[in-house]
Amino acid sequence: MSRSTRAAGRRSAPKASRSRHKAHRARTVSKAIGLTLVSALVPGSGFLMGGRTKLGAFVMTLSVGLLGLAAYIGLTKRDAVLTLAVDPSQLLIATAALVVLGLLWIWIVVASHKLLRPVSLTAVGRLAGSAFVGLLCFAIAVPTTVAAQSVMAQRDLVGSVFASEGNSKSATRPKVEDKKDPWADTPRLNLLLLGADDGAGREGTRTDTVMVASIDTKTGDTKLISLSRNWMRMPFPEDSPLHKFYPDGFYDPDGPAEQPEFYLDAMYRNLPAAHPGALGASDNEGADVLKVSAGAALGLDIDYYMQVNLKGFESIVDALGGISVNINYKVPIGGDYKGPGSGDDILPKDYLQPGPDQKLNGHDALWFARGRYGLDDASRQERQRCTIHAIVNSANPKTLVTKYQQIASASKKLLQTDIPQEILPAFIELGLKVKGAKVTNIDLDKKKNFPSGQNPNYEAMAEIVQNAIAGKKPVASTTGTPTRKPSGGKSNTPVKPPAGGTEDLSDACAYHPANP
Repeated sequence: MSRSTRAAGRRSAPKASRSRHKAHRARTVSKAIGLTLVSALVPGSGFLMGGRTKLGAFVMTLSVGLLGLAAYIGLTKRDAVLTLAVDPSQLLIATAALVVLGLLWIWIVVASHKLLRPVSLTAVGRLAGSAFVGLLCFAIAVPTTVAAQSVMAQRDLVGSVFASEGNSKSATRPKVEDKKDPWADTPRLNLLLLGADDGAGREGTRTDTVMVASIDTKTGDTKLISLSRNWMRMPFPEDSPLHKFYPDGFYDPDGPAEQPEFYLDAMYRNLPAAHPGALGASDNEGADVLKVSAGAALGLDIDYYMQVNLKGFESIVDALGGISVNINYKVPIGGDYKGPGSGDDILPKDYLQPGPDQKLNGHDALWFARGRYGLDDASRQERQRCTIHAIVNSANPKTLVTKYQQIASASKKLLQTDIPQEILPAFIELGLKVKGAKVTNIDLDKKKNFPSGQNPNYEAMAEIVQNAIAGKKPVASTTGTPTRKPSGGKSNTPVKPPAGGTEDLSDACAYHPANP
């Protein structure tokens, strides 16, 4: 064979290849657009239709394999997903993977269209094809970018709020040996929930809201216990370094009967200032002090705390799209009661009006939880518990997916805690149990145990708490709150439990307006 013949053979080979690819091209622009859409929905199919069978088979197999792997991990490897969701390094890898997959998907769409479009195109046809491919790429880029941003928001949240054990200090946090199953030897987890107000006009930080959530780690059933902000003589265990300073509780034995600077809500600010470092190294001495003292008052060992900035609370409610609550009486917005006989009262700016299933934004939800003018602390505490209940119910999957970046940003400004990063997967699992479980309030019997805050009966309250956790029913009291009777006819609303009993928050937070 002559050199010219061999050269001609070599030159003819590419033409055969090109003609083979041309044979699979669409004859019209509209058909090419339709096939490009199929290639976007089923990655790799465009290469197969365009004659690039090996590449198409590889891309399609890879796509199906990735989808199958994702489904398998999501359905059977829940622990691995939860671990990834709270591990900053893995979240960074996940973000990079999302970006790479999005870029590859866009490349597949563009390459498939080039392979499938007609050889000869008019200017209008070329413009139509390019515009459609651009729309497809945009449709891929937007959710990919949102997903990547959400993952980075989660990484930022985890890193900002939840420090690792080695990078944080706590004088009261328990040492957990088994990070994968931290509740193995913990039948109940006790969380201190603090609402801190360091807003304008306040000297330092006061914890106007102090609650304890005692959670059954097997079932998620939760008992909520509210502590009154004006309690005095808050106790400390005998083995606590603070007991030697306040053997009879936190108050001044030489002071007047009423001592606002020795209230429960002043401990967060005043005790660390008076005795810095008394409990040991801590990133939040005020919270550690309250964990020790609230635990002694209720007869519980407090494991961790979660502190909420009340101003930041507005942001989290708005990020959730608002919360729905039943309002049974007018709740003041603003106002400041200066005391009996004082002419310097600041009247509320407005009131939240009674009504069932009221949708509240962040501003109104904050005042629903903390409005106090003309009302007592007991009603305020109940509204705070109902607010927590409403937030738990509002955190549905649709809201979390569509508004996660706003929620994460608000949470970063809102939360402070000593829960370590290492056990976050277990906490998420427990939180899912709580959402589907029963949440009840423990009534500490105000009339008997703390008619005023000057000298509460902490031993009696601790006994009530232990009996409620153990499931023991209290003896009925003739001084309990009367049956709730909604105006406007018969209702199935249950009777308020006797003092020292428990009440399901779904019942406590139901619509039962007070009689005029």
